[in-house]
Amino acid sequence: MISGKNGFDNAKYLTLQSENISKRISEFGGKLYLEFGGKMFDDFHASRVLPGFEPDSKINMLTQLKDNAEIVIVINSSDIEKNKIRGDTGVTYDMEVLRLIDAFRERGFLVSSVVLTRYNSQHAAEQFRGRLISLGMNVYKHYIIAGYPSDIPYIVSNEGFGKNEYVKTERPLVIVTGPGSGSGKMATCLSQLYHEHNNGVKAGYAKYETFPMWDRPLKHPANLAYEAATADLNDVNMIDPFHLEAYGKTTVSYNRDIEIFPVLNAIMERILGSSPYRSPTDMGVNKAGMCIIDDNIVKSASKQEIIRRYFAAKCALKEGLGNEASVFKLEMLMKMAGISVNDRKIVAPVMKVAAECGRAVIGIELHDGRTVTGKESPLMCASASMLLNTLKTLGNIDDSIPLISPSVIEPVRDMKTKYLGNKSPRLRADEMLVALSVSAAMSPMADVAFKKLPELRGCEVHSSVILAAVDEYVFRQLGANVTCEPQYQSSNLYRGTE
Repeated sequence: MISGKNGFDNAKYLTLQSENISKRISEFGGKLYLEFGGKMFDDFHASRVLPGFEPDSKINMLTQLKDNAEIVIVINSSDIEKNKIRGDTGVTYDMEVLRLIDAFRERGFLVSSVVLTRYNSQHAAEQFRGRLISLGMNVYKHYIIAGYPSDIPYIVSNEGFGKNEYVKTERPLVIVTGPGSGSGKMATCLSQLYHEHNNGVKAGYAKYETFPMWDRPLKHPANLAYEAATADLNDVNMIDPFHLEAYGKTTVSYNRDIEIFPVLNAIMERILGSSPYRSPTDMGVNKAGMCIIDDNIVKSASKQEIIRRYFAAKCALKEGLGNEASVFKLEMLMKMAGISVNDRKIVAPVMKVAAECGRAVIGIELHDGRTVTGKESPLMCASASMLLNTLKTLGNIDDSIPLISPSVIEPVRDMKTKYLGNKSPRLRADEMLVALSVSAAMSPMADVAFKKLPELRGCEVHSSVILAAVDEYVFRQLGANVTCEPQYQSSNLYRGTE
């Protein structure tokens, strides 16, 4: 892995993307519905695969256009009813909608409305609709359309799109996003095109998605990393046959866009008279590939991401949250990329120490290539131990020097066991950091160590066991990239107080 170097020009990306979106608006006569796939905030997948890509690049780019833009958030009513949860944050889709509204507003965006797609008077959806209305949001209902997406004459009629409530918008750029896949973003955009056309308003549709990168080879590691990230959805990168036939050029799209394109094209032709697109590639507004400045760095980073996704899938399977098909697909992707778990440098030293001591071990690979490990002890869990050892290493502090006073540690241990019902008095990662922050006010050496925390961002961490949720959260907040062996630390069935 190449550390500390950028393979992606973020400033160029912001410029190219914003210019291309503005161009699309003008091409469609002054109004564009932009379907926004992937994460708009905190896109850490893109930042890991494209070193130099800032996690908030997409929202920062859109900020340049915010005076002419508004946000429409769509959510599948069935997902509300099922209480569907985002795998990366553990937040339900309906709560994610509220989080997105707050996040957009904090950045000065107009969030004009929320659309409940596939609405069928579901009880939970009705409750959420009432809550949104009480919060002052405009809420619209889009219904299940019989025969969607194949029965085009019915879909593009008063009984199809015409039955959906028209979402009132006022700005040239309407960004349509949602809490996750399957929210109904594309259908909402097409429904709006139908209503706009009937109202005599010129409007168009385009799609914003960073991956797969259409102008990179099909088996480029960055595109393979996209397949790895969507292994549970079984997305597959494919050569765009429509683009190849229309222009004689080889570009990359993915199966769902290719499968839906003939239908989407026919719908647009029926609404607009003719379709502006000849291929799925044409639909996309994606300049990411043009902003890669060092392909070797991107390839290396992408291969590491595939390995991380493999470990995550193995752990999910162990926890009963994943499936064997996802694991098998990731194994195939690693073979295609010519890599194995041994290419993740931090894995070997962690597993070596774990085999020697017979305890839980966590290790970190620092940006300069050094590795530091931490073992579980009567005083601390492995995560806390490793973090403390790492901060000492970064601060050039001798290992024999205690950084946290016993007078700080003991009250925390007592609180855990006597008042909070924990069986183990060991400090977890968050508790150790709180204790260290208190000690930093009294000890110059502890202060030196505490101020090294920002240097952990982007470092690689591996654990010999599945991490407790609180420890995984700490590493995520610190910006470290964590993987775990698919093994539990103990044979206990309930791990809430370990």
